[in-house]
Amino acid sequence: MQIFSLLFFIALVAISFSNNFDLFIRYIGYILIIVFIHNALALGIGYGVGSAFRIPYKDRRTITIETGIQNSGLGLVLLFNPKIFPPELELGGMLFVTAWWGVWHIISGLGVSVLFNWREARRTRKAVA
Repeated sequence: MQIFSLLFFIALVAISFSNNFDLFIRYIGYILIIVFIHNALALGIGYGVGSAFRIPYKDRRTITIETGIQNSGLGLVLLFNPKIFPPELELGGMLFVTAWWGVWHIISGLGVSVLFNWREARRTRKAVA
């Protein structure tokens, strides 16, 4: 199910980008920075709050990822739903921001997961040695 949900999400993002590629080129400089800063703050706050409340490390990892990776897939589904946002509203910019948000969350989420797993493996090796 993990692989299916990831592939489905990537398909939604690809559709958004293909329909709004000109907006991507025009505004990527602004949106890239805004999304990066927002996501970095969310990841940091998630980990920081977990640390401040002395939550166990594994739970802190979960809070970090859940806080840092908001549901951008849900945003895309809502924006693509013509009953909620009719096409005449021309939401290309909103779709673009949400799509880039989704791409960045895949990158940052996988990056944070790799970092946590690497750190856990390193701790395990030290404990065995």
